[in-house]
Amino acid sequence: MEKFNLKEKFELFSDHWKPKVVAALNQQEVKLVKLQGEFPWHYHEREDEMFLVWKGNMRIEFRDHTVHLGPGDALVVPQGTEHRSAADEECQVLVFEPAGTRNTGNIEDEQFTALQTPRI
Repeated sequence: MEKFNLKEKFELFSDHWKPKVVAALNQQEVKLVKLQGEFPWHYHEREDEMFLVWKGNMRIEFRDHTVHLGPGDALVVPQGTEHRSAADEECQVLVFEPAGTRNTGNIEDEQFTALQTPRI
């Protein structure tokens, strides 16, 4: 039971679209990720995903609308919902999802797939 500081944890890495686990609870993981550019369209068959913006601005695009998020904003994407994340400039985000959830959901993409999410 040790506290962690989000600012310090985000300073430990610079890569985009590669989530890092900072905490686990109740079969869920809290992941930090830096976003910039566009992520591939995908969905998670059995997992809901929650995005909480720490720093910057991002959008989550759905086929019929787009949701814009800024610092302090959060959004839950229900399982089975096709979406993609995007950020014009670097954005720091906390993602809450079941442990072992692959970040690209139903698709394989060598550039974006995190086969194993490291803990920092």
